[in-house]
Amino acid sequence: MSALICGSLAYDNIMVFGGRFKEQILPDQIHILNVSFLVPELRREFGGCAGNIAYNLHLLGGDPLMMAAVGTDFEPYRQWMQRSGIDDSLVTEIKESLTAQAYITTDLDDNQITAFHPGAMDYSHSNKVPTDAGVTIGIVSPDGRQGMIDHAQQLADAGIPFIFDPGQGLPMFGGDDLRRFIDQATWVAVNDYEGQMLQERTGLDQAEIAAQVEALIVTRGSEGSLIHVDGEQLDIPVATPRQILDPTGCGDAYRAGLLFGMMQKMSWPDTGRLASLLGAIKIGHRGTQNHQFDRASLITDFQAAFGYAIDLG
Repeated sequence: MSALICGSLAYDNIMVFGGRFKEQILPDQIHILNVSFLVPELRREFGGCAGNIAYNLHLLGGDPLMMAAVGTDFEPYRQWMQRSGIDDSLVTEIKESLTAQAYITTDLDDNQITAFHPGAMDYSHSNKVPTDAGVTIGIVSPDGRQGMIDHAQQLADAGIPFIFDPGQGLPMFGGDDLRRFIDQATWVAVNDYEGQMLQERTGLDQAEIAAQVEALIVTRGSEGSLIHVDGEQLDIPVATPRQILDPTGCGDAYRAGLLFGMMQKMSWPDTGRLASLLGAIKIGHRGTQNHQFDRASLITDFQAAFGYAIDLG
């Protein structure tokens, strides 16, 4: 029983600005914006939504199957995936392209400014959803525009339930595209900003979107998350992290928790809390794939965070 993770594989170049963006940007001068941030700290990490989700799902004991397009510089990342025990058989190398590259600057308030070079990701549509690989659930996360469109259609045609997770790829799509994604998807997962953009572009309010899928999940950072399911709104509390070092990849860790909970047929309150806990574990580590946990530690941390035990199956 595998989860197909459709999305990007990327190198994340992560920089930390020792101040606050709001103190450097003059609101009345936005039309001539010209700012420079001194970033003494720079790290290159393995990232991309597909890689991050797969990494966390594998730690949970799930069976992720990544599907992505990469460039000729992917070999160090491939070796990392193989050492981590993650299946890369559906990762396609595109000749004369670089693997996607993200340049992420984070300030002291955990705000982020990101520049992204898609590289080989723009060829993600060359991959096709397999129908003979034991896939029982999928996720369409940020990827090349045509790839996201094609993979959602292929999952729907194959009758494979999937999460539509537009993330930072949402601005690539107009209202008609997004309404089609919602119609095809089984679940929709967005953060609060993306949720507002999704409503504006589709002309659908939150209740209307939730009515078209089995669940609408909205993450809200330090305010926890909301799960709209069966006409109700579940308020999922945040799990308090041991420390806050790097928010990059927390949303992907959360989505891995969602996938695992769905695969294990856990209740929505348990699924949401598990996802929240994964985000809290990730934020305490720099980079998106440098944290570790096992089932025993996860059960202990869940009890401490939420006051009851969870059955991970």
